Amino acid sequence: MQRLSLREAKTSAPYLKQDSENIMHFSLMEALPAGDTLALNRSLGTLSYISCDEGQPKLVQQQQFTDGEMRVLLPLIEQFPYYCPYEVMFASFYNGNVHERTVARCRERLQEAMEEGVWDQEMRPVRNVLSRTRLKMRSFGFDISSILETGYILMYESRLRPS
Repeated sequence: MQRLSLREAKTSAPYLKQDSENIMHFSLMEALPAGDTLALNRSLGTLSYISCDEGQPKLVQQQQFTDGEMRVLLPLIEQFPYYCPYEVMFASFYNGNVHERTVARCRERLQEAMEEGVWDQEMRPVRNVLSRTRLKMRSFGFDISSILETGYILMYESRLRPS
């Protein structure tokens, strides 16, 4: 019987490796109290509300997001406190990136959909995912609102702030 040493053992769980580049921190331009932050772990799909009380970090709220939910959440957080245009949301949802060329193509596609009268059908999958994301974000004290013919906006609702 051959014995395996610890150095030879391999893990089948690559997610165990910590990748600090996949964790993004957002203070959201003073929407959150001083010392509070949202930490978005893109590889695990978790958003954590972290409060700093007497120099000690405290996990206040945490939610798990699907890949699609992450794709609509990230541009909303990055654009905060401003709105996220439809074409940016569309590009992020379908392509995972918001490069200038991709956004321009998505803008054209949405314009064509508008002219053909199929804009609602084109945006339906995005709206469905946004609906689930909206429910999860409420536990953090945020809401997602639609701005007619413009895009979506992430808004801080202090009355919804996590306890």
